[in-house]
Amino acid sequence: MSIRHIVLWRLAADDADTRAVHAEEMTQQLEGLADVIDEIESIQVRPNVAFPGTNWDVALVADFADTAALERYIEHPAHQKVVGFVREVTSERAAIDLPL
Repeated sequence: MSIRHIVLWRLAADDADTRAVHAEEMTQQLEGLADVIDEIESIQVRPNVAFPGTNWDVALVADFADTAALERYIEHPAHQKVVGFVREVTSERAAIDLPL
């Protein structure tokens, strides 16, 4: 069963300019994983464009063949490196994994 992995983050920075820079860097690093991790079938990372302060700041939507592929992605060293950066610039995270 294919899995859709959805993650939402709140950025830690107080000012909009820094949040925008961090959102762009997250996008580049996370979407760049598609070139490195074979398990990623598709991945999109986008910043929020409406209702700042109410909505989450950045969203990731990625598809995987199954939960085993998702687990390999999560454990992959390249993903773990990006996770380090993401944890530095975010204050909250929410995630859900859905069947496709």
